[in-house]
Amino acid sequence: MKALKIDHIGIAVKNLDETLKFYTDVLGLEVGGTEVVEEQKVKVAFLPVGDSEVELLESTSEDGPIAKFIEKNGEGIQHIAFKVDNIEEAIAFMQEKGMKMIDEQPRYGAGGAKIAFVHPKSSNRVLVELSQRD
Repeated sequence: MKALKIDHIGIAVKNLDETLKFYTDVLGLEVGGTEVVEEQKVKVAFLPVGDSEVELLESTSEDGPIAKFIEKNGEGIQHIAFKVDNIEEAIAFMQEKGMKMIDEQPRYGAGGAKIAFVHPKSSNRVLVELSQRD
């Protein structure tokens, strides 16, 4: 397995609309799209930056993972996602290397991606996402 590039950086925010003002009005980025991912209890906005993206994540539920992250850590970088060619092979490779996976099978992610998370205990306290977009 080889990580091909940084696919995106996920940033947990309390209010997506308010946060977007900084990224669009100050940094001059354009919103590439927004989406609600019911399974993950999150509303997402993608902002392309060169060959990668910033992904802003607002919880749609008080018990969602992003709400819990913000409650514990405050707003900020929640994960870094690496693009892979084959998500199933990437998961198997991580497991062979002794990495603990949050997702042992791919799941649906925003933007139509197949994703899987590596547990932060295996990656120096960084939540790493593997992402395959066809």
